[in-house]
Amino acid sequence: MQKGETLFSIAWHTGNDYRDLAKLNNIAPPYSIYPGQIINLKKQKVTSKANEALPRGQTSKIKSNQPVDPPPKQAYGKSEKNVNGGANGPPVGEFPEQVSAWIWPTSNAITNMFSAKEAGNKGLDFSGSIGQPILAAADGKVVYTGNALRGFGNLVIIKHSDAYLTAYAHNDKILVKEQQWVKSGQNIATMGKSGTDTVKLHFEVRYKGKSIDPLQFLPKRK
Repeated sequence: MQKGETLFSIAWHTGNDYRDLAKLNNIAPPYSIYPGQIINLKKQKVTSKANEALPRGQTSKIKSNQPVDPPPKQAYGKSEKNVNGGANGPPVGEFPEQVSAWIWPTSNAITNMFSAKEAGNKGLDFSGSIGQPILAAADGKVVYTGNALRGFGNLVIIKHSDAYLTAYAHNDKILVKEQQWVKSGQNIATMGKSGTDTVKLHFEVRYKGKSIDPLQFLPKRK
């Protein structure tokens, strides 16, 4: 990693929970890392061949100017097209293989659309007023709350499956806690202008760490 990066930003850019990365790399709170440090993104696996143990895991150096895609060899289960899953939910405390359904995080108007350009908007921006409710876009687990990610203000990140995360930025108040399981449509925060100069919600969907247009998943508005 390079100067200016944090364990939180690395986790966000690679679609991981920062606690998992901290545990994997033996990093204790307050999760300080240093330039040039090698961060393992997945647990190394060992297999024996002719009585010799060979590591098959992957170690990756994170660079601040690299794309947000995770390492290409990292395994993530189902393909991006398999978004809507079956009717049966996962066992308590486990993530489903697929996201069963998506809802809008707010009914407010979109003010800025998603752009795939390098410097483009990586999600949807919604207008609003201070205190309006922000809803979880799908069932999941809160993996981050706070303001350690520069440019997002008070941020909530929810993990919905091994591949999908959603982010809700610039909140006024955060109403959930890390490690809390939430239901689709649950009020997770109130709209604000933290980290920006206007009241808005910035909403992102990330698949394996890569930003994707949320309109691919959200139901059509009437």
